[in-house]
Amino acid sequence: MSPESISAAVVAQKRPQGRTEARARAARNHKLRVLAARVLLLALLLGVWEVLARTEVIDAFNFSMPSRIWDQTVEWTLHGTPQGSLGEQIAYTLYEALLGWVVGVTAGVVLGIVLGRVRFLADVLGPFIKVLNALPRIVLVPIFVIWFGLGIASKVASAVVLVFFPVFFNAFQGAREVDRNLVANARILGASDRRVTLQVVIPAATSWIFTSLHVSFGFALIGAIVGEYLGASKGIGLLVAASQGTFNTAGVFAAMAILAVVALLAEGLLTFAEKRLFRWKPAASGER
Repeated sequence: MSPESISAAVVAQKRPQGRTEARARAARNHKLRVLAARVLLLALLLGVWEVLARTEVIDAFNFSMPSRIWDQTVEWTLHGTPQGSLGEQIAYTLYEALLGWVVGVTAGVVLGIVLGRVRFLADVLGPFIKVLNALPRIVLVPIFVIWFGLGIASKVASAVVLVFFPVFFNAFQGAREVDRNLVANARILGASDRRVTLQVVIPAATSWIFTSLHVSFGFALIGAIVGEYLGASKGIGLLVAASQGTFNTAGVFAAMAILAVVALLAEGLLTFAEKRLFRWKPAASGER
C-alpha cells in the first residue's frame, strides 16, 4: 500500500472521531450557555425585585425583598426555627413526601399496568377513575386530617392522592402502547401472560412511567406541605403557616425557596437515574 493510501485511510478514520468530539464540545458549550442564561435571568429578576422594594415601588411589608428572604434563611439555618432546627423541618417534610410518593407511584404503576392489560377491568373501573380524577384533590386534605389526625398519616394520604393519578394514567397508556408484534412474538415463543407482562409490557412502559415521576414528586411535596399547613407539629408547611400568622412575608418566601431547592435536587436525582437506566436510548436532537 502506498504512503498516500495509508495517509488517506488514517484521515478517514479520524473524521468520525473528530465529528464526535465536535458534537460533544458543542453540547457542552450549549449547556454552559443555557446555565449562564438561567443564572443571569434569576439575578435580573431578584435584582429588579430588590430595587422595587427598596424604592417603595412595591410594598416591602407585603412583598418582602430578596435580601430579607436570604437573612431569614440564614437565621433559620444558623439558629433554627421556633419548631426546631431547619434540617429537622426539611427531613420531616421529605419523609412524608417520599413515603406518599412511593405508595402513590406503586399503586399507580400496578393498577395502571393491570388495567392496561385487562380490558374488562379497564372498562368497569374506567368511569370511576375518571370521576375521582376530576375531583379537586386538594379539598380532600382537610378530610384526611379529620380521618387520620395531625400526624404523618394525613400528610402521606394527601401526597398519595396527588401522586397516584398522573402515574396511573402514564402507566396505563404505556401498557396500552406496547408494540403488539413484541407481545405476539413473546406468545409464539411460549411466554405466559405473567412473563409477557413482566418481560415485555413493563419494560416497554418504563419510559412512560418515568415521565410521570418527574411531575409526581412535586405533587407529593405539595400534598405534604398542604397537610402540614392545615395542622402539624413540624415541617416546612408549618413554617409557612407560622410565618403567615406573624405576617412574616420573608419567612413565607424563605420556606418556598427551600422547597424549590429540595424539588430541584429531587428532579436532578430522577433525571440522573433516568439517564442511567435509559443509556441505550438515542439522545433527542435537541439534547445533542
